[in-house]
Amino acid sequence: MRNKKFNSIVCFGEVLWDMLPTGAKPGGAPLNVAIHLKKQGLNPLLISKVGNDKDGEKLLEFLRNSGLNTNLIQTDNTFPTSQVLVHLDTYKNATYEICEPVAWDNIEITQGINDALKNTGLIIYGSLASRNKTTRKTLLQMLKTSSATRLVDINLRAPYDKREWVEELLRISDFAKLNDDELKIIAGWYVINGDNPKLIKWLANIYNCETVCVTRGENGAIIYSAGEVFEHNGFKVTVADTVGAGDSFLASLVNSLSKNISVPEALEKACATGAFVTSQNGAVPNYSEKDIQELIRV
Repeated sequence: MRNKKFNSIVCFGEVLWDMLPTGAKPGGAPLNVAIHLKKQGLNPLLISKVGNDKDGEKLLEFLRNSGLNTNLIQTDNTFPTSQVLVHLDTYKNATYEICEPVAWDNIEITQGINDALKNTGLIIYGSLASRNKTTRKTLLQMLKTSSATRLVDINLRAPYDKREWVEELLRISDFAKLNDDELKIIAGWYVINGDNPKLIKWLANIYNCETVCVTRGENGAIIYSAGEVFEHNGFKVTVADTVGAGDSFLASLVNSLSKNISVPEALEKACATGAFVTSQNGAVPNYSEKDIQELIRV
């Protein structure tokens, strides 16, 4: 993936309202990644679906105000715009109650999507979007017909963590991003034990993923790329909440690797971006390159 100049990036999957203790915030991993990519100077396309309701209208307005193209976001006249109840523990770590059925469970292939895929260099998608057969079928059709690099963001959130869905996406992907708990769960399916470097190499080999990145919360991240393992221990910040931290991390990593930045430097910047977002409320707070560089220099 490194050194690839992506003429277009597509983010596919859920868009929703995170119902936080501090109030409703736009969310969903693909939305968050797209917003962070935009903040970092790229122009991603977002493929999803909202309901024909006020929540959907407000979400589309937010995306337009954020500078994103909403032409590939469909409207569903049957199912509502998604809401997710977010619970924070005493350490500000988030857990989620994901309602269903909702609009993004029913994303359908359109001519607009097919046209967009012809010029797409990278498709970013999560495993959560596979929970419903309609959206899962659309995603698999996109991945099997496009020549773009495929990046899967694994989110093992019960009961939407079926092994067959997750493994199907891993086997078709070039790049996998997941956290250390998810890495252990997947290795456990094969009764494989070991430390993160061992497990990450195992995962890359068994699923034929060129690049694998594992986040470790406040302890940074580890990445396997071109046969080498790189680690960063992260940055210490006062945590507001962890919502969207992994998404901002991923957007930063994609942006850096596509600009011929070395893997260690890209990993450091991604860790700093994720750490900064955890110090703010919500998944897509405002920040600048200066904010990230100041954190790196501390």
